[in-house]
Amino acid sequence: MQSDLKLAAENHLRFEGPLVIVGGAGFSRADLLTLQDAGAAIVGADGGADAARDAQVIPEVVIGDMDSLIHADEWQERTRLVRIAEQETTDFEKCLYSTEAPVTVALGVTGRRFDHTLAALDVVARYGDNRRIILVGEEDIAISFSGPFGFYAETGERVSVHPLNPVRFAHSEGLYYPLNDLTLAPGVKTGTSNTALGGDVSIVPAEGETGVWLLIVGKRHLMRFVTELGD
Repeated sequence: MQSDLKLAAENHLRFEGPLVIVGGAGFSRADLLTLQDAGAAIVGADGGADAARDAQVIPEVVIGDMDSLIHADEWQERTRLVRIAEQETTDFEKCLYSTEAPVTVALGVTGRRFDHTLAALDVVARYGDNRRIILVGEEDIAISFSGPFGFYAETGERVSVHPLNPVRFAHSEGLYYPLNDLTLAPGVKTGTSNTALGGDVSIVPAEGETGVWLLIVGKRHLMRFVTELGD
């Protein structure tokens, strides 16, 4: 296990560097190995530990109710298990409320089933106001924010802004379709498939806004944002 894994409280783990939560919904083995090679800690969300093992990665800890982990007793010999019996939350949420990290990457928690994907988005809506979470899909990453953010984007690059709560934006810079004095809200209006003008992009919610929104860009930016957000 990595030396930066510290027990902050009973069944609560603090990671000083990036954390990867692995679910069982399918993910790129290359993404997992790249993150591990970069020094990220790996946590299995219940049966996601089996998926990580299939990718030849043994998580530092497995968290969940253990209802989908194959041969849970054998896993006790491989790594640490944190068994949480409550059934009010998903294993992804159990992993989030049991850990702390400067940036958290979620692999295999979206995509395979609509109900799991929607549940994951609900979880990010609850935790994204004070925790930076990156959901990884087949082509894109979705990063949670509650407040302003700026980054560099190439000319013509697709940049989507999706609200998980209603959010009024004060202004934006560097986007073809500005967000100036625009309110985005689930089921009402979203910012899908905007385009970068090239150069610095800034997205600024109105003063006092605390709603969670997702920045969605191509997956090629994954390691860049893991590094920048983890500093």
